[in-house]
Amino acid sequence: MLVRWQHPQRGMVSPMEFIPLAEDTGLILPIGTWVMETACRQLACWARVPSMEALTIAVNVSARQFQQSDFVAQVIDVLARTGARPQRLKLELTESLLAANLHQIIEKMQALKETGIHFSLDDFGTGFSSLSYLKLLPLDQLKIDQSFVRDILTDPNDAAIVRTVIALANTLGLGIIAEGVETDAQRSYLADAGCHAYQGYLFSRPLPVAEFEVFAGQRSSASPAWMSAEDAS
Repeated sequence: MLVRWQHPQRGMVSPMEFIPLAEDTGLILPIGTWVMETACRQLACWARVPSMEALTIAVNVSARQFQQSDFVAQVIDVLARTGARPQRLKLELTESLLAANLHQIIEKMQALKETGIHFSLDDFGTGFSSLSYLKLLPLDQLKIDQSFVRDILTDPNDAAIVRTVIALANTLGLGIIAEGVETDAQRSYLADAGCHAYQGYLFSRPLPVAEFEVFAGQRSSASPAWMSAEDAS
């Protein structure tokens, strides 16, 4: 789920601009709460539409938000109030979170996984976390950062890193998704390497909900299997 700020004077403001400021000021907490609630309400709406009920929403959770003592209770409360299926909610964590108390992180993740929620490690490979975390954290998926995908066809180092991450995920029994896929050649390379879920402009630019529903309906009609590829958007 991508957050954009439609400013009355400046127009569309990228999250790259306002999220760091929100982190610094503490506004990331109410923003995060609003995003979680909005995502769960949308999941509950889609659950009533046969052509949309298989969709999953992935929500980025900031380290500051996740570290709240009542974060687990907050998420469970939102699920209960909205009626969203937890199995359709994925929480994306960044490696920066792992600098905090690892034991508490694992406890919170396990408590939420017991409800059916899934976890993805976002921007994998860009931080400084130890690979040992991967065997400790109850993750479901790794996301290959777009910085490695961008030059995958021309930079042997990026290609080697991507293939290594895919092999690592497969060995650990984790799902894998590549960010920033913009060309069919990139997608083909990733598919040959064993990655079959993608995000990027090759498929669509970020869309408002109403436009996304039209887009998803068209893709579903053209290829019913696409609906099970929860992150291919």
